[in-house]
Amino acid sequence: MVMDVNLCVCRYFVLDPDVGQLQYFVSEQGRSQKARGSLPLIGASVTASDEAPHMFIVSSANGELFKLRAVDATEQQQWMTQLQACTRRHSDSSSVAEWRRLPVDRSKAPSSFLQVMNQAEGQQKSLVQSIESLPMRGSLSCLDHDLLLLKATSAATLSCLGECLTILQQSAGHDCGPPSGESSTDTLQTPVPPPDPELAKDQGEVDCGPLISPEEEVMDSDDNTEEDLGVLDDQRSVILHLLSQLKLGMDLTRVVLPTFILEKRSLLEMYANFMAHPDLFLSISAGSTPEERMVRFVEYYMTAFHEGRKGAVAKKPYNPVLGETFHCSWEVPQDRVCPLRTETNPKTNQEVTGAGSDPYKVRFVAEQVSHHPPVSGFYCECAERGMCVNTHIWTKSKFMGMSVGVSMVGEGVLYLLDHGEEYAFTFPSAYARSILTVPWVELGGKVTISCAKTGYSANVTFHTKPFYGGKVHRVSAEVKQNSSGKVVCKAQGEWNGTLEFIYSSGETKVIDTNKLPVIRKMIRPVEKQGRTESRRLWQHVTAVLKEGNIDLATEHKHVLEEDQRSDERQRAANNMPWKPKYFNKEDDEWVYRNPLWKTH
Repeated sequence: MVMDVNLCVCRYFVLDPDVGQLQYFVSEQGRSQKARGSLPLIGASVTASDEAPHMFIVSSANGELFKLRAVDATEQQQWMTQLQACTRRHSDSSSVAEWRRLPVDRSKAPSSFLQVMNQAEGQQKSLVQSIESLPMRGSLSCLDHDLLLLKATSAATLSCLGECLTILQQSAGHDCGPPSGESSTDTLQTPVPPPDPELAKDQGEVDCGPLISPEEEVMDSDDNTEEDLGVLDDQRSVILHLLSQLKLGMDLTRVVLPTFILEKRSLLEMYANFMAHPDLFLSISAGSTPEERMVRFVEYYMTAFHEGRKGAVAKKPYNPVLGETFHCSWEVPQDRVCPLRTETNPKTNQEVTGAGSDPYKVRFVAEQVSHHPPVSGFYCECAERGMCVNTHIWTKSKFMGMSVGVSMVGEGVLYLLDHGEEYAFTFPSAYARSILTVPWVELGGKVTISCAKTGYSANVTFHTKPFYGGKVHRVSAEVKQNSSGKVVCKAQGEWNGTLEFIYSSGETKVIDTNKLPVIRKMIRPVEKQGRTESRRLWQHVTAVLKEGNIDLATEHKHVLEEDQRSDERQRAANNMPWKPKYFNKEDDEWVYRNPLWKTH
């Protein structure tokens, strides 16, 4: 099919649904030759564009995009439908489900597989103990490059084999059920331990009820600032050997990364820290016009990243385990929030709220709803302002030579219930640069914010630093009314520095993100948290990382990973599929079970 690219160049495009690629050639006659370019569709987004008639944009997870223009509206819809279907097919975990439906060869008894796995596990443990018993220094030390690599690859291999056996067990259970007189087998241990009562209780819950008891919350006193120390010599050697085993574009989701690169917080808590300016968030609903509300949302969005991605230190948050949750809230003084206004009544309602009124309460809950692929869901609401946000993010890490790229695939929706408006938005990618010297983080990619009801949209571009020259952490944005094409606001600056907003009226506003007051979150003490809540779950890893004991942190992290594998094997043995506690899957999205829009 021939399409117009950039409104002026004709190219011949071919969709390959088997490999999930969109390829283009100079002409149809050149199709027999090698494609001039291609775009991977795994995790890609396909959206209509108002830049020209019949135009749409295909954005890949790695930040590349094609702007395409069809001949007419029918052809545009056909291409978008096929591309979206191909994207879903290759992005979803449906391939796992297809594997589970395949017939299983039962020529060997499950006990024989179990016996081999147990032997392998025992040998791997002996290997690890032998390596760890070696001296710290000498011709052969416990930090030897090859031995460290052997430890990591042997653990990863056992984990992969365990998952394969779990899939076989589940497939056998779906096909014919458990054989009579024969108990279900465990992947690495036997006999199967009895079901965990707390786990069974969690899996049986359907109504998530109230998030947490607000009376138990106290102001958070933790400071997650990371020291910028660069990479030490012994750490650099470990990274070098790890890099030597990787290929460009390789998915790092299942790669065991060294503990010393870990940040002292979970990814779920990092998402919560994006809400560090809840006063700006609540002020979105105070806009008296759709234009003002969209502009306020863009202002909040562009100032949210500096606190969530505190500093530029390239460290990695803990990977949340399946079922891990994080709860917190913020108490926002009403005098810090713009009062509500409407187009018909632009007068504020300060006399109603009053300076002495109780603070607004903003509640947040996050949950790791899927492990393969790794998907997090989080939800935030303020009932007093009629606002809530529902978001799901699939993190995809890729090796890019001397950098690591992390794509945040997913979508968030902000609901302004008093206005009946929904604002859909996406997320930038993150990149860890110079991983062998002094690692640093930058954001990159183009994100969109749109409101279908009002017809306003915004494009926010996070600019990556050019190879030669250029500034770091640059961001720019443009807000416009889609029907008229009028640009009502432009912004530029640094997402972790100063931002300048220029409005259609000619007025300007400068926001220094480093001077914005941060409202600390409220959170329950660790001793009052549930066993799957982030800070309690990772408390031992965090404690020893603060002490600088990397080896002990690695051991605690390994215990958590083994517990997760054990829980997974237990669920498979008892034919008990995983059910998230707070979120339901609806089509390709994860939605909070008791959202504000159901009761408002």
